[in-house]
Amino acid sequence: MKKIENSYKKSGVNISLANKLVKHISNISKKDVKKTKVSKNKDVIGGFGSLFDISNINIKDPVIVSCTDGVGTKIDLANKLKKFDTIGIDLVAMCVNDLIVQGAKPLFFLDYIAVGKLDLKKTKKILKGIFKGCKMSDCKLIGGETAEMPGIYSDDKFDLAGFSVGIVSKKKILDKKNVRNGNVILAIPSSGIHSNGYSLVRSVLKRNKIPGKLKKEILKPTKIYSKEIMRLTKKNLINASAHITGGGLIENLLRSIPSNLTLNIDLSKIKILKIFKWLKSKNISDSEMIRTFNCGIGFCLIVQKKNIKKIKKIFSKKFMPYEIGYISKNKKKINILESLKW
Repeated sequence: MKKIENSYKKSGVNISLANKLVKHISNISKKDVKKTKVSKNKDVIGGFGSLFDISNINIKDPVIVSCTDGVGTKIDLANKLKKFDTIGIDLVAMCVNDLIVQGAKPLFFLDYIAVGKLDLKKTKKILKGIFKGCKMSDCKLIGGETAEMPGIYSDDKFDLAGFSVGIVSKKKILDKKNVRNGNVILAIPSSGIHSNGYSLVRSVLKRNKIPGKLKKEILKPTKIYSKEIMRLTKKNLINASAHITGGGLIENLLRSIPSNLTLNIDLSKIKILKIFKWLKSKNISDSEMIRTFNCGIGFCLIVQKKNIKKIKKIFSKKFMPYEIGYISKNKKKINILESLKW
């Protein structure tokens, strides 16, 4: 009886293909490094650990801030629609938008891609989005891991995780202790669903056909707010901020407000996007909508009223901040001024 030779490749892991991917990433990274004054390392991708030169960063009393996140079940829809060039932007955005909440400037990013079977064409598209997201965030992709895991994931399935590191001066950290009675809450519009609530979105899509004009909204990438927020923190125009992700508007805002102050929020002022109005029409309650989705608000600023005009000058018309509430002293933790208006 002829013995069957075992090999890693026959078990489902192709090291040679993975090496080709590493070479592809390294080539893109080297081109990226030449454009930056921050990192002087020639070989950014491919080593056991990633190096990042911070000697040129002139920040007094520097504090490192780190974040990690994924894009949740939005990747399932990317698979079904066979669109992979924007999901990487979502990955960077979910990490970087958390990072800037504390006023940290994004420095670098690392990714983790787990697949059932490595598909170079598909993975290159995912990475294209990650590189684009890093460029939009003004940070660098300096490393990562692509794991081929047959038997754990089916051949076409994949998962993504991201890791981002930033830096901020100790005196410039945005913290809820900076929030004061009388501060105003400004809402910055989202680009769409971003990367939260997709288990509910997928559930709705199983029973309902989405209108053609809204199809493009399903995989629209998450808005990255880092450049605007960095300009605002440089001018000391923000007291605190909140990234509106899982848990929705109210729960995320409460994370940025001291326990002795009250969040007064007017939900009727939210500029609700069409995609959320469509989802709402599929028998989803107001409380579920505001807790699951951003409903049109991707980021919030807590500021002094006198700074509003200066803040608005930083933003484009599409993402212009607008007032939705204020901070006060009250026995209640939350005061809902008006309900959602659909």
